[in-house]
Amino acid sequence: MASQRQQKNSNAAVEAFGKAKDLQRRILFVLGVLIVFRMGTHIPIPGIDPIALAKFSQANLQEGILGMLNMFTGGAFARASIFALNIIPYILASIFVQILAKTVPSLQELEKEGEAGKRKINQYTRYLTVGIAMMNGFMLSSALMAADGVVLHPGIGFKLHTALTFTAGAMFVVWMAEQINTRGIGNGASLLIFAGIVAELPKALIQTFALAREGSLSEFALIGLAIMVVVIIAFCVFMESAHRKITVQYPKRQVGARQSGGEVNHMPLKVNLAGVMGPILASQLLLAPSFMLQQFFADSAGSSNVASYIAMYLNPSHWVFNTLFVAGIFIFSFWWVALMMDPEKMAERIKKEGGFVPGIRPGAQTAKYFDKVMTRLMIIGSVYISFICVLPQMVIGQYGVPFYFGGTSLLIVVTVALDSMSRVQAALVAHRYEGLMKKARLRGGRKARI
Repeated sequence: MASQRQQKNSNAAVEAFGKAKDLQRRILFVLGVLIVFRMGTHIPIPGIDPIALAKFSQANLQEGILGMLNMFTGGAFARASIFALNIIPYILASIFVQILAKTVPSLQELEKEGEAGKRKINQYTRYLTVGIAMMNGFMLSSALMAADGVVLHPGIGFKLHTALTFTAGAMFVVWMAEQINTRGIGNGASLLIFAGIVAELPKALIQTFALAREGSLSEFALIGLAIMVVVIIAFCVFMESAHRKITVQYPKRQVGARQSGGEVNHMPLKVNLAGVMGPILASQLLLAPSFMLQQFFADSAGSSNVASYIAMYLNPSHWVFNTLFVAGIFIFSFWWVALMMDPEKMAERIKKEGGFVPGIRPGAQTAKYFDKVMTRLMIIGSVYISFICVLPQMVIGQYGVPFYFGGTSLLIVVTVALDSMSRVQAALVAHRYEGLMKKARLRGGRKARI
């Protein structure tokens, strides 16, 4: 009986999707943007020897800071492609601008101006993105010049040309992310990172099996890795689907001879309110500056020991990196939720609609209650994300398995996939609702003519 109902629901969903032309166009647009993005990750910058670059990437980009950065760029970092910086400069710029928007009075005034102020802040974010991308481009070009035989004609000309190319590529990626936000489905920045990780998973599988064939990874370790990946995915799906429902009751209203209201609704709050933004922001704020410091001290005379210490202590498998990573997850998860969800506005909206939480006074007391519930949920969510991201990462670091099987990458893949599915389902529900409203209007028009 249940299987027949599920089959009926799936057939209805397929039928509704076939009729939702606007949703199809949005999904096709997202797929087209992702194809362009993946093509760009395979276009190398000029002046590079591909054979020497492949040897350098194989030796230096499989683990450590560079390996994790390469994972977030979907392999573009290892290929020195025009999209080598991916969306990372924009993420860092957004963090800095949002922090400044909470502390600088002039930016606080812009936030209060509504849509016009938001556009101005976005403009400042893009300007800062250009500066960060240029700085990262110079650092990355210096790293390429330091590698033996990778750069065909090293010099200031190569540095300037490479930095400009990387900056242009990063801004084009930002433009693609914004186009996905406005004309597609889902969060553009998260989808681009998701696409890079998923596209490199087959290559990571091949490398893992190669390690098993060479004897570097035992059969028991390979089976344990597979079980760990399945358990992580299942646990992520369970936690991302978990909600805390807050009961909201609306009183009965008498409008003429008609009585309305009196229903009881539930406001669902996700256990992981911050989603995937906590680990993304924490990792980017750790990885990018540590990479810059490592390259700076490596280029400075007599500072190679400092660079080696940075590489050792800020390695994703080291306890120092993981301690800072967990602290960053907690800080950015709380910060992101505080930025996106305001308990006072939520309480005020419910009060205006005449609703109330049973046992809680409307207004300030309801806001305090929401803040208390959200704080508890954020603690649980941050502990869950920290466990998922750190523990598998340390285990994988011991065996030299690619980062694509780490907790951070799997969490991003699962969270973005679930978010995209929920958006598609919401669009299908909206399409069905619009169809029912059109039918109701047509029937009403026929009755009026009769």
